Amino acid sequence: MLKIGHEVVHPGKGVNDPAVNIPIPEELETTEGIPLNQREVDWYAREYPLETQNITERASREWANTLRDQHAEMREIRKEHDRLNKPLIMAARLTGDQEPTAEASGEDVSELIKIKARELGFQEVGYTSFDLHYTYQSKKDWVKYPTAICLGYEQDFEPTQTIPSVDAEIVHSSTYRTEGAAALELGNFIRALGYRAQVMGSGDSVAPYKPMHVQSGVGQQGACGYLLTPHVGSRCRLVGLTTDANVTYDKPVDYGIHAFCQVCQVCVNRCPGRALMRDKIWWRGVEKNKLYFKRCRPVMARYLGCGICMKVCPIQKYGLKNVMEHYAATGQVLGKGTHDLEGYTLEGKGYFGPGELPVFEANFFSTMPHGTEYEHTYESFKAQAKAQGGNSDDLLAQFKSEMSTHLGQETTDNLQMMDQDADYI
Repeated sequence: MLKIGHEVVHPGKGVNDPAVNIPIPEELETTEGIPLNQREVDWYAREYPLETQNITERASREWANTLRDQHAEMREIRKEHDRLNKPLIMAARLTGDQEPTAEASGEDVSELIKIKARELGFQEVGYTSFDLHYTYQSKKDWVKYPTAICLGYEQDFEPTQTIPSVDAEIVHSSTYRTEGAAALELGNFIRALGYRAQVMGSGDSVAPYKPMHVQSGVGQQGACGYLLTPHVGSRCRLVGLTTDANVTYDKPVDYGIHAFCQVCQVCVNRCPGRALMRDKIWWRGVEKNKLYFKRCRPVMARYLGCGICMKVCPIQKYGLKNVMEHYAATGQVLGKGTHDLEGYTLEGKGYFGPGELPVFEANFFSTMPHGTEYEHTYESFKAQAKAQGGNSDDLLAQFKSEMSTHLGQETTDNLQMMDQDADYI
């Protein structure tokens, strides 16, 4: 039996469930929150501000959607999600200017909001300051209020265990819509308490949420890049609000996840695209496992959204309490090396058990375009001009025409429909 370093007391999974006690072995203790160098975070935020990949990698997103749309069911899932989610996003964009509907009492309303959020179905709720370091450049003036309410909504267990599958993609999309509607309702509740509340619509992110979710104590970031929460690990979909409500900020928690992921490595070993890093690096002032985007999206695009790193996470499958208790008793990772945890099937490739990975054709990862839609179009025109021996006058005229068409559209309305949890800080 390993020595227990500390015990985390966390609210129960359901609104009426008792709190759970999670033992954290001493050898897995690291730091509360995220290891970071604040000076580097400040510098990168100023000199190289973040931008959503739905702008910076727009070309690859359009390419991926074109591939997905060749699959009839996936095409219908995406179209239906776009149709149903857009009104939720439009409603959320109006919330920042909506006035309170009552007079504020002046009392701390932290617990009232948490109770309401859990009644609406949110499993995780935490408060922290909204960190402007992580705001996307295209939305730097959008956030109105100082406090971030960090929310997590559970994605249903059974369909998630079928990843990658049509059923998993359906529940993925529907969970975002459900939590988006719930966030709007929570905003109404906060305004009825006498405060303002701005909903950051699900699928219309203003920043990577995970740093703030970690700071608010609702989880820690895992080796897969997802936020891992105590009850459902990577199966918690994230959304948030900003508010001027009188609340008490929560604190980050050491759930033992930083060290546990370095021991576990199941997601790293099972990733079909070999897109996950075994070791942590420092990135923009933050220590983390960094994802190889160029090896991730090609698999997601061709294999029903992939998500295998979510499926094979033992915390997602069994919960943090069970995983930590098992590790404390045996020194082993619960489920590691078993078909129950690690097995998956890729459409057209077959089943892959522990230690087995698919092999892809030579150009599988090299055909994906990169950059913004403008950058990709420009590079394409350069290649065509070179192929024509440098006679590029007609091509440049065509390029200018296409750019004029693009610039006449709203280029920042980038609804994140298929890759909303990616974290590229």
